[in-house]
Amino acid sequence: MKVMADVLVNTDWVAQHATDAGVRVVEVDVDTTAYDQGHVPGSAGWNWTTELCDTLVRDIVPAKKLEELLGTSGIDNKTTIVLYGDNNNWFAAWAFWQLKVYGHDDVRIMDGGRKKWLAEARDLSTDKPSFTATTYKAGAPDLSLRAFLPEVQQAMKSKSAALVDVRSPQEFTGEILAPPGLPETCQRGGHIPGAKSIPWGKNCNDDGTFKSFDDLKALYAAQGIAGDQPVIAYCRIGERSSHSWFVLTYLLGYPKVRNYDGSWTEWGNSVRMPIERP
Repeated sequence: MKVMADVLVNTDWVAQHATDAGVRVVEVDVDTTAYDQGHVPGSAGWNWTTELCDTLVRDIVPAKKLEELLGTSGIDNKTTIVLYGDNNNWFAAWAFWQLKVYGHDDVRIMDGGRKKWLAEARDLSTDKPSFTATTYKAGAPDLSLRAFLPEVQQAMKSKSAALVDVRSPQEFTGEILAPPGLPETCQRGGHIPGAKSIPWGKNCNDDGTFKSFDDLKALYAAQGIAGDQPVIAYCRIGERSSHSWFVLTYLLGYPKVRNYDGSWTEWGNSVRMPIERP
């Protein structure tokens, strides 16, 4: 299996190359006010609630909207996009997944995210840079990276793919419906029958960086996820599972990993959908 470690860059690399021609650093945070409080100098800021989704239909960002966002961010199809954000790169990974769905070639994540940048007391800017607009053309969506409800139902019934629930243990058991303070919720708690609980946070070290290949391999192998079968990852709305999808696909090199972005807010709200509670 090919492990694609070139999708990660460290904070030193970003400090040296953030304003290079052909490179665009972009911050995507859970807390959409964080960018304005101070960001990597020269970086763009994307608001996941308005710019990285369809605000009418529950869906990922439409191709035309993505093209406009990237164009106004000064990004063309050959730009190296480096994503980072708070919460150990939750929504940076979500943006990464969507960019790969639409076929952008060179996308990377700053290892450690905003947490590590701040911990190292690196330069912050409150200036909002202006970029020379470009023309961007999104590719046809690669749906092999995405799982929809009927496919997840089929995988559950036939055990044709391993289901990985990346939420907290309390969400997995149904003790709570959503992380504290987050509004998107569901009618019932629990998990998809047969799913394995591997919380997304276990992918990271205390400083926010990703764990080593060996540690990650052991983490997933302990739950029977060894790369020898297709995997579908899910969480609550698809952002934490993008993080685990990134780890499984790019850091471990497992084939056929899909992100079920409907996740628990779809499954847990659907009539007659089977659930498990331990």
